[in-house]
Amino acid sequence: MVNRKQLDPTSGPWAPFGVQLRRSREARGLTQAQLARKVGFDPSYVSYAELASREPPSERFARRADEALETGGTLLLMWLQNKHSALLEGFPEYANHEAKAAEIRIFESGVVPGLFQTEAYAMALAMADVRRGTITRAQAEERVTFLLVRQQLLGRVSPPLVHAVLDESCLRRPIGGGDVMKDQLMALEELFEAGHVILQVAPFDMAEHRPFALPMVLLSLPDQSLLGYSESEGRSHLERDSDRLAAWRRHYDRLQVGALAEMATLEWIRAVREGTSCPTST
Repeated sequence: MVNRKQLDPTSGPWAPFGVQLRRSREARGLTQAQLARKVGFDPSYVSYAELASREPPSERFARRADEALETGGTLLLMWLQNKHSALLEGFPEYANHEAKAAEIRIFESGVVPGLFQTEAYAMALAMADVRRGTITRAQAEERVTFLLVRQQLLGRVSPPLVHAVLDESCLRRPIGGGDVMKDQLMALEELFEAGHVILQVAPFDMAEHRPFALPMVLLSLPDQSLLGYSESEGRSHLERDSDRLAAWRRHYDRLQVGALAEMATLEWIRAVREGTSCPTST
C-alpha cells in the first residue's frame, strides 16, 4: 500500500490549496500521475503542490487543474487569494464560502454587486482607488482578475441561486462614464435570461422602510448553515451568530417584499439605460 501522507491545512499559507487540490483530484477518481498528464506537468509537481512542500504552484498549473478537475474556478481563486494583497482582510475567506454556496442573497447600495460587474465597470472602480493612492495599478489589475474568477460560479453546470436586491443608487451612479454604465446596465438586463439569478430594485421611495442601511450578503451553504458578510469603510465582517443571521434573513424577506418585482425591475433598468422615465413603483 502506498504511504499516503496526511495533509494539514494549517501548516502553511499554501497548505489549504494543497488540501483542496487533493480533495478535488480524489473526487474525480484520478491519481497524481493521471492528473499530471491532463495538465501537462510532471507527477512530482502535483505531489509538491498537494504537500505544499516547495515553492508555490504556478498560476498556469492552478488554471489547468481547475479545468481538468472541473472545480468551477475554486483552485485559481485560492491561488489568487494567496498572491495578491488588494483585498479587505476577511474577504478571501468569504470568497471561499461564496464559491461553495447553494444560495446567495445580496443587498447592495451605491455600486453594482461584484458578481454582476462588467470588467470595464470593475476596472473603473479599482482605478479610482489607484488615483486615491490606496492601491497600485498592479493591485487594481489583480483585484479585477480576482473578481472575474469569482464570477465563474455563475456559469457552472449547477450554479447557486442568486437573489440580489439593488438600491436604486446602484443604477443611477454613472461609474466609469456613460458608455461603461450603459454596458453595465445592459449586462444586468441580460441576467434576467438566467434562471438562477433574480434581480430586484429597491427604489428610493422605500425610504426608511428599507431594512438594511449597509450592503450585506447572506450565504446558504451546502450543509444548510448560514454565513453573513458585510463591509464598512475599509473593514469587512463575517457573521456567524445564529440569532443575528436569523434576523438578517427576516429583514431580507421584508426587503424583497418592498422592492420592485422582477419584471418591473427589468423595465426600470431598461428605462435608466435609455434615459426615459422609470415606471412608477406603486
